[in-house]
Amino acid sequence: MNEIAFLNGAFLPLADARIHIEDRGFQFADGVYEVIACLGGTFLDMELHLERLYQSAGAIGISPPVSKRRLGELAQQLYLRNPHLQDATIYIQITRGITSRSHLPTASTRPTLVMTARRLELPDEAAFKRGLRAITMRDMRWQRCDIKSIALLPNVLGRMEARRKGAEEAFWVDDNGHILEGCSSNVFAVIGQTLVTHPQDHHVLGGITRHLCLKLAKQHGISVQERAWHPREAGLKECMVTSTSWILLPVRRIDERRLRAPGPVTQQLHALLMQHLSSLRRKKDRPA
Repeated sequence: MNEIAFLNGAFLPLADARIHIEDRGFQFADGVYEVIACLGGTFLDMELHLERLYQSAGAIGISPPVSKRRLGELAQQLYLRNPHLQDATIYIQITRGITSRSHLPTASTRPTLVMTARRLELPDEAAFKRGLRAITMRDMRWQRCDIKSIALLPNVLGRMEARRKGAEEAFWVDDNGHILEGCSSNVFAVIGQTLVTHPQDHHVLGGITRHLCLKLAKQHGISVQERAWHPREAGLKECMVTSTSWILLPVRRIDERRLRAPGPVTQQLHALLMQHLSSLRRKKDRPA
């Protein structure tokens, strides 16, 4: 299988794609990234993903080497150059570029742009019914989690600790024990009859699937609150995670607290998401 990647203006076999040893992404994790789902040729919220990528790059002073429109075109071309992929994730990474190792970069450093394509295997009905288990961990990340940085060591350690404890995800909690988000997911709770999630701030990444869930919930009469919440809060009935690759999965257990999984609100929101994704496929399949 000849997988094709994109590196600094050229499409080439993945095995031939090489990054210089002094790229600041390798030396300092000095870069940002995005992961965009492509369902049978239709990209899910491409504009929102690219907007977030450019906001993240701007927040750390990186000027992307191409426009958002051009980057979207390149992502589409990458998908087409990997015809073995029906559903895919397109990974986009922009680093500050190559320069001698120093904390202070040179003004002439040219950003590095990398893209890869991978098969997207959405969770099936059995995975949805099974749900997942999560642990909580004291937040040890930096204070700008709204920037989608490639510096993901805390997230790696969190997922490793979750696996060690027989769980699939770790939820970061603040000094007051409120759940912020997961290592690679946003987190929703159903408290009473209300869908609750932590508000967007510097401690939470504004997930694209999170945004879609909130939009669909409001459109279909599900009560929504963006506020801090605690895993031992009275009235907590359901919990779920959202991400590009998981879409939406119920959480059956947080630490030692068992929850209904999947509960009625989780099932309703999951059905709405699946209907939305199916409509994207049908739109793509229509004749011109």
